[in-house]
Amino acid sequence: MFGAARRRLILEDGWAVRDETGKGTADLRLLRAAVEASGEAIVITSAELEEPGPRIEYVNPAFTLMTGYDAHEIVGRTPRLLQGPGTERGVLERMRAALLAGEPFQGEAVNYRKDGSTYTVEWLITPVREDDGRITHWVSAQRDITERRGGEDRQALMVRELHHRVKNTLATVQAVVNATARSSLTVAEFTRAFSGRIGSLARTHALITEDLAQAASFEVLLRAELDPYDERGRIALDGPRVVLPSELAVPVGMALHELTTNALRHGSLADPNGRLQVAWRVEDGPDGPALRWTWSEHDGPPSAHPTREGFGHRLLNKVLATQTGAEVDVDFAPDGLRVLIRMPLPVPP
Repeated sequence: MFGAARRRLILEDGWAVRDETGKGTADLRLLRAAVEASGEAIVITSAELEEPGPRIEYVNPAFTLMTGYDAHEIVGRTPRLLQGPGTERGVLERMRAALLAGEPFQGEAVNYRKDGSTYTVEWLITPVREDDGRITHWVSAQRDITERRGGEDRQALMVRELHHRVKNTLATVQAVVNATARSSLTVAEFTRAFSGRIGSLARTHALITEDLAQAASFEVLLRAELDPYDERGRIALDGPRVVLPSELAVPVGMALHELTTNALRHGSLADPNGRLQVAWRVEDGPDGPALRWTWSEHDGPPSAHPTREGFGHRLLNKVLATQTGAEVDVDFAPDGLRVLIRMPLPVPP
């Protein structure tokens, strides 16, 4: 089929198996055995490109495995059988232009299996020519690259998310610097507060990065802040598992850090007998699910209204509400600080 005696060969199922004298062609049989053992899908079609298009003369077992069609179901039919609504027309037009010019073509597109499911195929189509240059057949090597393409798409998505997160993180750091500077009276106070806030931000981002879904649970965020200070069981946490996507986890993590810092300096965790309770639940509302959580301090120093609006107060009442849509209620009760927050959650897909 590929040598000088091409015109004298007799075809069966797209293959030259003997010449006009009836003598076997061992080399071609060996080639056929190699093609049928190949993991690459191989298709041989006739040369015509006009409607109804080339006809399939041979497919190897790898092709039938990839498409779900047995050889007898597809031989004699056009490869267009594998195309469908999701097949990109532009790719087919570029392929047709290359083949009309008698040139090889390499590309990829969405194809359809016998059961209707889709897969992404990569083609390498080359012409088979007579001695006079006339094209007699097309040989197509095909590969299912669905998994590879999915991995590339996921990687591209992660890169875009990383760029977005880095941009947001830098904006957050800038806001933290400015807000900490405004609320700090001394350089030492600024250094202590800023270091703690950046450390909290870093912990939250580490939790998000370690998770494949780029999310963190509410309880894990709580424990990251509170576990170092849970002496003698003074801290009680109670609630179901709630996973927060990164756009919610970052501001919530910062809010929890500010509440923890305030409790350590002025609230229940500043007193050996003080206690802290954090309870949360998911509730349904007219606009979808919401996380409702309460921060309740007990047996600590009496809470008093701040004499100036610090970073933590602004974070709860402005930043958290703006970035997450949360409703925030702060009560400076005599027994300790109470904070009630209701935050909308993404609707499950």
